[in-house]
This record gives sequence, C-alpha cells and structure tokens, in this order.
Amino acid sequence: MGDSFFNCCSLPPQPPGEEDPHGSRARHENAMASPISPDKRFLILFDFDETIVDETSDDMVVQTAPGQHLPGWLKDTYQEGHYNEYMQRVLGYLAEQGVTESDIRGVMEKLPATPGMLTLLQFLRNRPAYDFEVVLVSDANTFFIESWLRRAGVRALFHRIFSNPATFSRDGRLVLKPFHTHGCQRCPENMCKQSIIREYVSRRTQERGRPYQRVFYVGDGANDFCPALALGPRDMAFPRRDFPMHRLITETHESTPGEFKAVTAPWANAEEVVQRLRKIVTE
Repeated sequence: MGDSFFNCCSLPPQPPGEEDPHGSRARHENAMASPISPDKRFLILFDFDETIVDETSDDMVVQTAPGQHLPGWLKDTYQEGHYNEYMQRVLGYLAEQGVTESDIRGVMEKLPATPGMLTLLQFLRNRPAYDFEVVLVSDANTFFIESWLRRAGVRALFHRIFSNPATFSRDGRLVLKPFHTHGCQRCPENMCKQSIIREYVSRRTQERGRPYQRVFYVGDGANDFCPALALGPRDMAFPRRDFPMHRLITETHESTPGEFKAVTAPWANAEEVVQRLRKIVTE
C-alpha cells in the first residue's frame, strides 16, 4: 500500500500538542491492549457512537438523571469545541443525584447496535488471525465503550481502544478526562483522531517492519472526516450514509477534487461493509 498516506510518511513520535506521549496515555493504552500479531494484513478502525451503536452514549446517559433530563442551567454551560468539559459537569451532576456505576453501566449495555453491525463484528472475529487488526477510536469514554463491548461479547476483538479516560472515584463519581491536546483546527480540543491514528500506524509499521496492505475507517460523524483525510487511494472510508462524515466527504469531492483520496463506500447497514471486505480479502 505504498500510495497510502499511512505507509509513505515517516511521522514524528510526538505529534504537536502532546507533551507526554509515553506517560499516562501510553500506560492507559497498554493496560487496555491485547497481544497483536505482527502479521495482520489490514487495519480497520471504528468510531463508536452512531457507528457501532445506534445512539450517542453521552445523550443516553441522561436517562439516569432525575426525570431523564438535565436542568436548563447545566445544558446552558455547553460551549462549542468544549464538549468534553461539558460532559465532565454532566457526570458530576449525575453523581450528585445519586446515580451509580451500576445505573450507568445498565444504560450503556442496552444501547442498540447499528443495523448489521453485529454481523460485521462477527465477520471480523471469524476471519483468520492474520487478516484484520481492529482498533476503536472514539470521543465517547472508556467506561461507556467497555460496558457495551463486554456485554455484546466482542471486547476481545479490539486490539486497542483510544477514548477519553473515565474511571470511578472512591466516592462513586465517574471522572472523565480529555484524551490529549493537539493543534488540529478541525477537531474538538480534547481529541484529534487523525493525530491518534497517525501516531499509532507509524509506531505499528515500525514494530511490524512493514506497512498494512490497506487501512479501513468506519465512522459517521464530523470528527471522523479528519482521520479519513489521511487515507490513501488504496485505503477505504466507510461513512454511514447521509451522516456528517458522508456529507463532508461529498462536499470535499465537489469543492476540491483530489483532496479526499480514499475509496468511499457509504453504508446504511453494516452488512454492506461485510460485502466489500469479503471481496477485498479474496483479492
């Protein structure tokens, strides 16, 4: 895949804005990692909210609040680009209302999968071990994601999970932190997925001694457009049809032809992704 951005560029080990790439974030990643074979042919990356699950987990946690809604004064504290800080306040409010770890986990475990997604995950799990390295990159948080993946029985499929750290304190409060800082103007201040993926692929390429044959990205939101811009012409973007990622790709093709290089395969049902991958693995 010599014409992939991920395979042609030597990237610095410390992306702009990251002060401690081998510190707390690296320890968190390693703690969640499963052993990875160096022989994987393909890398497939997933978003979580409205990609793997058919809801936004941050919205659904509000079901645990009194009356299943937040007070107006709290909602009014939201500022664009500072959503992670807003959710820190929301989780603090829920704790003050007596919402427990069990309450939150129960809501997350009931999130519905997007149409066909369980079929796609089963397809990846059933492939030979050398085919797919599966990674999740989400601006949700680790507790929400882990709760759902474990309940669905698919946690072991994911070799890495990159998301905002969230752990319960001794007093029962779910404490949310930003994933990192960065200099990307497209993305919220707490997470640039392209920065995360670029560093990960660069490191894995060095560890493997060779690049992936292809990289796939499955997403839906505006913050999934930024990482997809780094895909090369042999890579493939799978935007959820008519969601923001898909619209941004379409607008880019129209306004600046050639800027978005990856093959684009929109999907409404994730079984469409299975059909495309099934053809690719037999090439």
